[in-house]
Amino acid sequence: MSGKYKRLYRSREDSMIAGVCGGLGEYFAIDPTVIRLALVVIGFMNPPGAVMAYLLMMIVVPLSPLAKPAEE
Repeated sequence: MSGKYKRLYRSREDSMIAGVCGGLGEYFAIDPTVIRLALVVIGFMNPPGAVMAYLLMMIVVPLSPLAKPAEE
């Protein structure tokens, strides 16, 4: 299986804290502001869960590479 697949990275360009929301926005092709607002809403409903999810993604999801991979 050598098919292309998308990779989730933290964003270097669209970053406010650690680039998690910017990376999710790039991955799902939506505005990162929508993801940030959703995180705030989730934070009001379940503050420890939102903080833990953000911190976990900050640790687990790698930062985007400096150079884009060559397109074949």
